[in-house]
Amino acid sequence: MRKPKIYLETTMFNYYFDADREAHADTVALFEECAAGKYDPYTSDYVIEEIDDAPEEKREKMLALISRYSITILAAADETDILAGRYISEGALPRGSLTDARHIAIASINDLDYVFSLNFKHINKVKTKTMTGLINTCEGYKPIIIASPMEVIDDDKTRYHLGRDSRNAPQD
Repeated sequence: MRKPKIYLETTMFNYYFDADREAHADTVALFEECAAGKYDPYTSDYVIEEIDDAPEEKREKMLALISRYSITILAAADETDILAGRYISEGALPRGSLTDARHIAIASINDLDYVFSLNFKHINKVKTKTMTGLINTCEGYKPIIIASPMEVIDDDKTRYHLGRDSRNAPQD
């Protein structure tokens, strides 16, 4: 069985270092599952551009994750812009969210299986998931799964088992 190929969108790199965010432990666990060989991780030039806007200390830490976890960087491409433009023109993502659309498009054109994102404003929402899947099918690409780390990591690594959530109260 082949390993799933996953795309790590910019929020994944941010949450990795933000211990105050609820999804931090889940995000770190997903990166560790990549290191353990469960997934083939990818990111893109678009993520690098966004990371480059971060303050220097944080930028260096986020960029170091790429080599630490052997994450392949996908190059920007005209085909990505065409598909991303279609997502926006069809209303899957709002105007002004071209970079968010590019994240989904580059993963789609490179035949990846998942986009992992904690961007619930534009990327990880039902409308976007549904419409990008339909558009991909119409354009000859497979629908891509958009998910958060909390949806796929092993249960023993989630925040519920790490004491980071109030729902972990002892059970009878």
